[in-house]
Amino acid sequence: MEFRILGPIEISQNGRTASIGGPKPTTLLALLAIRAGQGVLFDEIVDSIWGTNPPKQTRAAVHTYVSSLRRSIAVLHDEDVLLRSGGGYLLAVDPERVDVFRFERDTARGRAALAEGGPDDAATHFSDALALWRGVVLGGAQGWWAEAERARLNELRCTAIEDRADAHLATGRGAGVVTDLRTAVAEHPFRERLRGQLITALHQAGRRADAFAEYRQACVVLRDELGLEPGPALRAAFEQVARSGPEPPRVPESRQNGSRACPRQLPFQLADFTGRAEETALLTSTLLGTGGAGRLCAVFGKPGAGKSSLAVHVAHQVLEQFPDGQLHASLRGVQAAPADPGDVLATFLRALGMELSAIPAELEERAQLYRTLLADRRVLVVLDDAADERQVRPLLPGGGECAVLVTSRERLGALDSATQLGLALLDDIEAMRLLERVAGADRVGAEREQATEIIRLCGHLPLALRIAGARLAARSHWKLGRLVERLRAQRGILSELAVGDLEVRGSVALSYNGLGDRERAALRRLGLLDVAGGGGWLLAPLLDCSVDEGEELIERLADVQLLDVTADDGPLRFRVHDLIRAFAKERGEAEEPADEVRAALTRVAESLLALVDAAGRSVAPSDVPYLAPGIVAELLIDSDSWFEGEQAGLVRVVERVSDLGLTGVATRLASALCASRFSVRNLFSQWWRTHSAALAAAKDAGDRVGEARLLAGLGWLRYEQDRFDESVAYYEQAITAYASIEDRLNQARTRLALSTVLREQGLLLRAHEVLNLATADLSEPRDVARAAHELARVLTELGEFPAALTACTHAASAYREIGDSTGESMVLRSTGIVHRAAGRMESAERFSVHAVKMLQATDERLLLAYAKQSLAKVRIRQHLGDAVRDDLLACVAVCNDMQDGFGQALMLRTLGELDLVAGRLVEARHFLDHALQWWAALSLPVWRARTLRDLSMVLAGLGEHDTADATWAEAQDLFRHHGTREAREPSKALDAVAMPAAEVRTTP
Repeated sequence: MEFRILGPIEISQNGRTASIGGPKPTTLLALLAIRAGQGVLFDEIVDSIWGTNPPKQTRAAVHTYVSSLRRSIAVLHDEDVLLRSGGGYLLAVDPERVDVFRFERDTARGRAALAEGGPDDAATHFSDALALWRGVVLGGAQGWWAEAERARLNELRCTAIEDRADAHLATGRGAGVVTDLRTAVAEHPFRERLRGQLITALHQAGRRADAFAEYRQACVVLRDELGLEPGPALRAAFEQVARSGPEPPRVPESRQNGSRACPRQLPFQLADFTGRAEETALLTSTLLGTGGAGRLCAVFGKPGAGKSSLAVHVAHQVLEQFPDGQLHASLRGVQAAPADPGDVLATFLRALGMELSAIPAELEERAQLYRTLLADRRVLVVLDDAADERQVRPLLPGGGECAVLVTSRERLGALDSATQLGLALLDDIEAMRLLERVAGADRVGAEREQATEIIRLCGHLPLALRIAGARLAARSHWKLGRLVERLRAQRGILSELAVGDLEVRGSVALSYNGLGDRERAALRRLGLLDVAGGGGWLLAPLLDCSVDEGEELIERLADVQLLDVTADDGPLRFRVHDLIRAFAKERGEAEEPADEVRAALTRVAESLLALVDAAGRSVAPSDVPYLAPGIVAELLIDSDSWFEGEQAGLVRVVERVSDLGLTGVATRLASALCASRFSVRNLFSQWWRTHSAALAAAKDAGDRVGEARLLAGLGWLRYEQDRFDESVAYYEQAITAYASIEDRLNQARTRLALSTVLREQGLLLRAHEVLNLATADLSEPRDVARAAHELARVLTELGEFPAALTACTHAASAYREIGDSTGESMVLRSTGIVHRAAGRMESAERFSVHAVKMLQATDERLLLAYAKQSLAKVRIRQHLGDAVRDDLLACVAVCNDMQDGFGQALMLRTLGELDLVAGRLVEARHFLDHALQWWAALSLPVWRARTLRDLSMVLAGLGEHDTADATWAEAQDLFRHHGTREAREPSKALDAVAMPAAEVRTTP
């Protein structure tokens, strides 16, 4: 039994065929046949048959089609070969039973034979392969998948025809393939390889005149339809014919009518060209000579930035001012074989009316003749995709009335007097207009949010946006969201950005292929690192080279517009466009050995880890690998600014080394980041990303040490985010992990952190119990100081003030001995809280003021806000609250800026207390209500109770006595439930209530 898809789709056996049914079961059979022996997932089947508009009952529909196909197969074959496989179906047959597999086998054999010098055998294999085609491939199949697969298979067929022609031509029997090649050329008029083969075949058949005529026809088609000059393959075929004798005489049309030739070579102008108004105005002014400069413009920019489109657009805008003609040439500057200036000049001279026999052989003589012909003419010359200045100079006319517009991926800085224009990416407005013009304004307007995301994913690159728009225009049934989803799958983004002969991958590949080995390696490694940008020094560990060499490679990549660089009088920095990064990563995955990639990314991560430590001054600059101390000092002149610029790259590096299973360095870098910067700046999203990535890698590797450390880090993160239940869960998991590796010290440290969370949740007895368990295993001075401070806070909450003061004294002394002024200042604040809670306002004031002064000497904005709040509480008791009102409002702003919900709630409650004491009851109610909303969101019942108690006094003052009593009762119930000191307060009368103490968030 055979499955045939290289024509109308059929199932056949011994000359018999089975009916398949309609387009959808036919499409399903084609999909399964092309994947013969492999399972096809159900979702792939649905997507291939229906695209974005599947019916509601897709599963039932697919089952129906499968049953139908099974019945068709059963007519010819007893065994069931259409089987369930995982989450889909499988056509369980030998791939040799499917004609496309035999086609691929025979073409592979043909190419092997051709490579081994057996053209006759090769021709036989290719003929066998092509004989399998029976008409329109995938006949009867429908939908986007069928269209895409049909295009792929037709490309394979065309390549096989070309390969078979090469086999025949290698034997000198080109006459036998002239007819086949003419048919193929008619089907594919722009394939230069086919044209060249036809010219060679005609020559071998003794038809030299026809061969010359075919070359002329090819030139006309390429120039008129695409604005291109013949490529290397086509020129080589022509030159082979020309070497065998002169071309038969031919009189140019321009000489027949007695006039000078007036070439009109500009390519077709895009009807939907959009934006670039300023650039168009500058180029137009220069070309017309109204800008005060020479009439030479050089446009440079990234692959796909729209240089060629802009040049053609501008040329059409000014063509009426150049009545003697317009010359155009593609110089193929980034291709393997750039256009030879002499060949371009020969083409220009022919277009200007010169006979082939009259064109000089030498480049300089051709250039002189060219300048002579243009000396008294007004001609516009457009030179697209120049390689360098040497290629361009011979093509510059000498006449002052002529104008030249050059495009290149590199800045042609050595072109004297040229107006240089660096073409930037499209801005948001221009990008949206382009997408609207290509895909349809109504359609884009209906899904504006998705359109904006498409623009972002295309990186504002005109070529990418034009392709995206064309894909949408070709698939009117697609929602824009479908394309967004496909583009978001980063591994496939370059495949999605391809339509017809336009593709981003191919555009970038032209620049990539023109690089040296070292530059290509640098771009690949940057792609595998997958950072959007960074310092030029990154190339040193990435390539295991010096910083100078790395920065030189960055500069070279910037020269060809594959990177952007900035210096700003500081260390060199680079950025990589998203789509170029996707290309670089794709090439890296295909070309870089896995062990070298792992080693390279390990080096980068180790260097970054050392830099992070150096920024925090825990290591000396001399200990940073790959970087000399002087370079480290330059990078870290302002360590905060350095971290600000590098934080996105730091996060991505942690994710990348985690992806590669480099658990050790991933864990250490993630932990260092949260210890040095993420916690201080409350960069919670970055903190979560690094820890989650490293934790997944640690679990996969069975690294319990790393897992425990990261779980503790996540506990800390959730505490800083005021997500206390999650914090407790992570800390408890970390304690279990540390216990499994018998690490008693880190178990104790994690318990110490856990006790803080439990205290803030109002679970005071449990917090005290956990703290006692931790203290027994803590001996390092900093740990001892932290444990004493935490004990003081728990005792304060329980109302055991003398014991709390003793613990504060112990903690302050311990911090002072290790030189930690920040820790000492926070203990002083806690000491003030104890005195305030006990009613000793003079002592509370002294310690609170001291704490504020110490913290003002640091950059600890959040801790200073808490210290000021504590002092404000004292001032309120001293009836001096209005003096600190502005301070409290500023503290609210700091907490908001630092994403500290606890702090915002605390400051709002304190403002409410201030207004309560001052008799501004309406204002007090406003602040207290907002604080209550925060405490509810944070699930902090004790703090809610304290605020309810304050609110009950406000309500009583406003005459809402019943509500006040109920509010007070709710607060007292909560106090009693949690065993706090407030449970022992005798009444709610304002004069009798010792205003409650406040607490600070403590950074472990």
